[in-house]
Amino acid sequence: MHEEQVLLESRTLRDRYTERVDVLDKVKALALLPDGLHVTTEAVAAYFVIHRSIIRKVIERHREELSENGLTVLRGSDLQVFESDNLSLSKQSYPQGRAHLTLYTRRTVLNIAMLLRDSAVARRVRRYLLDAEETGMRPDGDVSRAVREIGGVLAELGPVIHRMSVRLEHVERRVDNTERIVCAMSERLATLQERRLP
Repeated sequence: MHEEQVLLESRTLRDRYTERVDVLDKVKALALLPDGLHVTTEAVAAYFVIHRSIIRKVIERHREELSENGLTVLRGSDLQVFESDNLSLSKQSYPQGRAHLTLYTRRTVLNIAMLLRDSAVARRVRRYLLDAEETGMRPDGDVSRAVREIGGVLAELGPVIHRMSVRLEHVERRVDNTERIVCAMSERLATLQERRLP
């Protein structure tokens, strides 16, 4: 639990995990917009089972960090283009004539999970992140298991590689013999041509 508290407080620690967006789907399905890249504030609130106002407060406190992780606010023509390309394809209804639209990437949502204190889903995401790292550091973790598997594969490939190397040696000997024969024939031909010339 102490590590989870540190994750809530330390931006440096949060930055270590920003690429682990796969964790979101392992905890709960995230409803993306038709572009397959973005989520609205409503979808983020639904994912974490909290009110939209809590998301807005997190953004107020951590706007710079969230912006670096993909938070975008669309206005004007950018908003119109995005709505015509994406929101019209969605089954949800969106209010027309809005002044702006806040969009979140999966990285932004993961970042929010590392900042939300009172969401059970966010706690599960944090626990999953920390457990995954801890498992990877243990001798019986994924990394160790992968190394053992690679070692087994290399042990199986050893005899195959040896046989291939023996065959290559035979091929090299044949090529050398062929080169000697071709050189000898070239010399004989050159000698025969010299004898024919008056």
